[in-house]
Amino acid sequence: MNPERPAPSAGETRPIASLTVFFPAFNDAGTIGSMVISAVGAARKVVADFEVVVVNDGSSDNTAEILNQLASLYAPFVRVIHHEKNRGYGAALRTGFGEASKEWLFYTDGDAQYDPRELEILVTALRPEVDVVNGFKIARRDPLHRIIIGQIYNYTVKLLFGIRLKDVDCDFRLIRRSLFDRIPLRSSTGTICVEMVKKFQDFGCRFAEVPVHHYHRAYGRSQFFNFRRLWKTGVDLLRLWVELVVRREHLRRREKDAAESVGDL
Repeated sequence: MNPERPAPSAGETRPIASLTVFFPAFNDAGTIGSMVISAVGAARKVVADFEVVVVNDGSSDNTAEILNQLASLYAPFVRVIHHEKNRGYGAALRTGFGEASKEWLFYTDGDAQYDPRELEILVTALRPEVDVVNGFKIARRDPLHRIIIGQIYNYTVKLLFGIRLKDVDCDFRLIRRSLFDRIPLRSSTGTICVEMVKKFQDFGCRFAEVPVHHYHRAYGRSQFFNFRRLWKTGVDLLRLWVELVVRREHLRRREKDAAESVGDL
């Protein structure tokens, strides 16, 4: 594939000016190569100015080698950041969000359970007033026990945190990058998605939602669905609920920052 960016054709309009495509990756050697290549093609269809950023979160397989080859082949369009040790899903997301340099950020996971070519669906849903376009799974293609656990998780976090999205757990999102300049994230685990959506919602961000396809896992296994990880997720959710719902610390910080800004005038 030729990574050169095409110029827009005569009369063509672009709904976004620039785009960062971002993947967190952990032991995704069997899928991350095709995901990056698909992302380059998908990005070229919707925007002239783009980059692809991949955060390798301390993988123990040959994910790092594959990514280094891709970065060399597609330079300067593809950038890779390596965590020496596995820091967790939330930490990988925060690194990627911090590395993004374009106006909009699209992210999904590197395990190929979503199709980067459906990025165009998210872009089509953009309106001037929209800050986040969130996908929701048309049908979840997972083993039955994962589907049941996922439904319980989605229902629980929506109830506890007052989240209005159809599918909190759908990591297929297009986000206005500037949101991260004023809405910091702290979680290092998978609960970062709940933290992010809750904070976006409480800070008045505007959402659009679109259906996207979900696919069976073709390589590796989920890092989430084991007893130890589920227990840790429950503890992290409780801690997050106290912080964001009971104490509302994020809103208190915003009010404090606003008061200090007025005081400095």
